[in-house]
Amino acid sequence: MKFLLTICLLLISTSIASAQPRGEHASLTRAQTREAQRLLSERGYWTGLVDGLFDAASRSALVAFQKWEGRTVTGRLTIDELQAIRTSVAPKAREIGYGHVEVDLDRQVLLLINNEGRVRVLPVSTGSGNTFIDEGQTSIAYTPRGRFLVYEKEVGWGNGPLGATYYANFISGGVAIHGSRSVPTQPASHGCIRIPMFAAREVSKLLKLGTIVLVYDKVSFVSARDWAENPRLKQAALLNIAATDDIYQTEVSKTKSTFVVNKKARAKIIRAGLRLNNPGGFLLSHAVAHAVPSAPRGLTSVFGMGTGVTLSTEPPENFFKE
Repeated sequence: MKFLLTICLLLISTSIASAQPRGEHASLTRAQTREAQRLLSERGYWTGLVDGLFDAASRSALVAFQKWEGRTVTGRLTIDELQAIRTSVAPKAREIGYGHVEVDLDRQVLLLINNEGRVRVLPVSTGSGNTFIDEGQTSIAYTPRGRFLVYEKEVGWGNGPLGATYYANFISGGVAIHGSRSVPTQPASHGCIRIPMFAAREVSKLLKLGTIVLVYDKVSFVSARDWAENPRLKQAALLNIAATDDIYQTEVSKTKSTFVVNKKARAKIIRAGLRLNNPGGFLLSHAVAHAVPSAPRGLTSVFGMGTGVTLSTEPPENFFKE
């Protein structure tokens, strides 16, 4: 009888032990989730509201963290991930001292950097490297490396044979940083830099015409410090890029007129130009200044803070200071 009782007790204790959450499978309390959101935001990851609710923005921040740290990208917030967040440090930009954007193709993240070197990080999905056929032409899904300037913007939705874009910021030919409903954890685009939908409008608000964008991988990095230190040099580069794109659009329109017509018809276009009375400045149209509003103060901003959060927030329009 004692033997049977002992066996029963062992079975019960084993089943209880196996039911205990451990490691990555342990569920988190709302307070722990709020801690993770707060820490991610402090490190520079774009978290959305810090409220203890693990939503799409929180998952996006966690994915960006996992990518930056070289962890397995799961998008799941666990005890193990929380501990890793607690011991982590903020991501560092490749270049500091001026406001710009960096796209790390190896890590598949985008960093917004202000003059003080502070960053906000988003996960991205860039060119897959696969071949694809568009209107009879074979191309490679490639995101160009180098230094670029935002020279054209679309307000709202744009559409074409390769898919829809949301608040697109063009940096080279048809390549743009834009919101997308599909941002996989791996490269999957035709060459554009996809960012999560929830941040697309705010990013567009920050990426004014002439914003410097550095796109690099392990073997390629081009500095743009000379552009930052010499506005006239950047201005000349911007006008050259815009002129080159006019030629590109003309060539594309000969074989893809449907795409060009559709894109122009579905979104307002804002292009770079010169002020006649201010040769040192760029033309930012009235339409963009009013068509791309910032989030309400105290709610979601580029810093991802919400009401009730004690951390200081800074309006997104002040992130890049000229």
